[in-house]
Amino acid sequence: MTSGAAPLEPDAGAEGAAAAARSRGSSFYAGMRILPRPQREAMFEIYSFCRAVDDIADDGGPLLPRKAALERWRRDIDAIYTGEPPKSLPPGLITAVRAFDLQRADFHDVIDGMEMDVDEDIRAPDLAKLDLYCDRVASAVGCLSVRVFGLPANEGIALAHHLGRALQLTNILRDLDEDAAIGRLYLPREPLRAAGIAESEPNAVLAHPALAAACAPVIAMADGHFREARKIMARCPRKSIRAPMIMAEAYQPILAQLTARGFAPPRTRISASKWRILLAVLRHGLVL
Repeated sequence: MTSGAAPLEPDAGAEGAAAAARSRGSSFYAGMRILPRPQREAMFEIYSFCRAVDDIADDGGPLLPRKAALERWRRDIDAIYTGEPPKSLPPGLITAVRAFDLQRADFHDVIDGMEMDVDEDIRAPDLAKLDLYCDRVASAVGCLSVRVFGLPANEGIALAHHLGRALQLTNILRDLDEDAAIGRLYLPREPLRAAGIAESEPNAVLAHPALAAACAPVIAMADGHFREARKIMARCPRKSIRAPMIMAEAYQPILAQLTARGFAPPRTRISASKWRILLAVLRHGLVL
């Protein structure tokens, strides 16, 4: 959403307001802004947690302090479930965990995903490793989110699986140059080799004339996950899928635009259309 999006109400909690401020300007904000206050503030706390651990992963500083920072987050999350959370932990996150029965394992999975980026600069992982990465950094976030949205258990887990992967794979295709700038390449090894690209050094791969052929299977994977996610949302109560539907409608056109643009340099940055987001908010935000 644009930076001019409506702020949280004046009496919203300080932690929820701070988390919302961090997300403002993203398509995430548009999807969450339509939720009732308890759900909205819980989602902003989840977002703030994810941003905090992601910042650790992307910091680029010495290895040991970053691993120690992630380990502190593991201990702090564990402390919520043992009844002695530290005072440094945002009270809003503790409230969200207890109000929506958020699962410790999902928080740990997110941290484990960030640790994959800390342990090494991922370059051309095999498909199994890429799927594990997507499961941790995206679908685990989805598992936390669907509890807040109120989806039925089985549909919620399936939606987290498919929509999380669809969004993450789209991000990978969109952010090729940004990731290469920090030494990372998330395109999977098998499509690269099938396209005749033996390199794994990010800049060499991105300059290769067969890059589009290597991206095509990843596009197909993301598109398949979007289709499955939409099938799941079609059989869920409309009120429970308002936010994830807005996210899908913000991101799926990015995938289409990436396909149309191609992957030859120079690659223009593609972002979610503000008008598409606004239309999605109007379409789904008024559902009762």
